[in-house]
Amino acid sequence: MSVPYVLLGLLEDSPRHGYELKRDYDSLFAQSKQVKFGQIYATLGRLERDGLIDLAGEERGQGPDRKRYAITGEGVTDLEQWLSEPEPAEPNLQSVLFTKVVLALFSDRPAQPYLEAQRAEHLKRMRELTRIKEEGRLAAALASDYALFHLEADLRWMELASARLTRLEKEVKR
Repeated sequence: MSVPYVLLGLLEDSPRHGYELKRDYDSLFAQSKQVKFGQIYATLGRLERDGLIDLAGEERGQGPDRKRYAITGEGVTDLEQWLSEPEPAEPNLQSVLFTKVVLALFSDRPAQPYLEAQRAEHLKRMRELTRIKEEGRLAAALASDYALFHLEADLRWMELASARLTRLEKEVKR
């Protein structure tokens, strides 16, 4: 899970403060892993330092002032690049795949092209692993089988996600 990109994706919709970002993060991605407030604020600090977000104002509250952040043009460009690039085809990629699909839908981007690009990346890696298996070394073949089974599961998940994109988009937009 890439917390900086999730925060950028949430900020693209509208400016938010840390509490709102944590609430939205947890509501969309809690099944993968909840994020701690400290991680939210540390990440916001790095994103601001890197010019990907700006301080959009402060609100007085009962405790410390709440800083409201907004994504910059550079932040949108960085987010779009991250969303459009397939991840390396590796076992246990599920949470990043899920995150990219949800953020694409949340930000009114089509998720299907990303799933198709990721599928192509997986198939390419599966061909490489199959060649390794054919070399005949048992240890390498077993390691390749392990990776292939996980990549196969990811492919099945991508097919299922593609079939459910319309329903998922409605849930994400709620």
